[in-house]
Amino acid sequence: MLKLYIGNKNYSSWSMRPWVLLRQAGIPFEEVKIRFDSFDADSEFRKKAGSVNPAGKVPVLDDNGLIVWDTLAISEYLAERFPEKNLWPQSVQARARARSVCAEMHSGFGALRAACPMNIEADLTGTGQLIWRDKPAVRSDVARLIAMWRELLAEPLDSRDATGPLQPDNADAGGGFLFGSFGIADAFFAPVCMRLKNYSLPVPADITAYVQRVSALPGVQDWINGALAENDFREFEELYRMKR
Repeated sequence: MLKLYIGNKNYSSWSMRPWVLLRQAGIPFEEVKIRFDSFDADSEFRKKAGSVNPAGKVPVLDDNGLIVWDTLAISEYLAERFPEKNLWPQSVQARARARSVCAEMHSGFGALRAACPMNIEADLTGTGQLIWRDKPAVRSDVARLIAMWRELLAEPLDSRDATGPLQPDNADAGGGFLFGSFGIADAFFAPVCMRLKNYSLPVPADITAYVQRVSALPGVQDWINGALAENDFREFEELYRMKR
């Protein structure tokens, strides 16, 4: 069975992507959580993560001894390993666009990442209001998200490629996501949806609806419930709170 090494669900946006992708696509896997203590070279986290990944980071996928790390590499590997799940869109054009938006998420949106780290358990509405007022780079990142998502969601399904993962537990598998059905692109933006919700950043109604659809997916709900159950306050991850 596949084994996925992840960090704390409340904080680890990178871990969330492949975990949600696997769960939502119905691919069995074993979860191995490596608790964040710090990211110093001599931390327990670095030691344990480094024992499976030379980069000392999560997530890491272990397929019977084959180690794959980095969210893009893991997603590409899963798409090849389970072609019947249609994790990428089927058409060449839609697949290229899906890869492009995932790569942009992977390397971009630095202001949003820095100012609004993922924190599923916290209500950071007040903090979000100050961030929105004082950080134009965050407003710019959110504007880019809105433009990207609107362009993709507004296109007819036949141009986006509606074929997506086999999702027996997803009643909304027929559409409503960036490329029709839920896939890798939506998994990549799921942590952003958490940020928009928890910091209450202002977005238009159609974008809020997409965030709600992603948040309501069974795989995403499972991740959220796991994050809420951790009760593991990590001070070094908390920019805006001194306690829960």
